Amino acid sequence: MSVQKINSPERPLVPMYSHAVKIPGLIFCSGQTPVDSAGNVVPGDIKAHTAQCLSNLTDVLKTAGSSWDKVVKVNIYLKSMGDYPAVNEEYIKLLPDPKPARTCIQAGGLPFDVDIEIEAIAAV
Repeated sequence: MSVQKINSPERPLVPMYSHAVKIPGLIFCSGQTPVDSAGNVVPGDIKAHTAQCLSNLTDVLKTAGSSWDKVVKVNIYLKSMGDYPAVNEEYIKLLPDPKPARTCIQAGGLPFDVDIEIEAIAAV
C-alpha cells in the first residue's frame, strides 16, 4: 500500500507529525489548533478559534488533493463543553451540506492550552 506524508506550505511544520497522511482512497488529517501560519494562537473567542481550525484544515485538505465536500468524519476536541453551542454555530456556517459524521468531546488538555482542536478524515 502506498503511504504519502503531506505537509501544507500554508501551515507551520511540526517535527512530531505530518499534517496529513494519504493512503489509496483516504486522507487522515492531523488535528489543527487555532494557530496562524507562523504558529501563533490567533486572538479571539471560541468562534474565531473554530474558524481558524477549519481554515487550517482547508489548507491541509487542498494540499492533499481533497476538500470539505469529501470529508467523511470530523473529530472535535474542546477544552470546555460550555463552548459546544458556539462551536456548532461556526461549524454549521462554514462547512458545506451535507455535513460529515462527527464526534465532539471535552479533552483533559490540548496542546499549548488551546480551547479547541479539530481533525478530519476525507476521501480522495
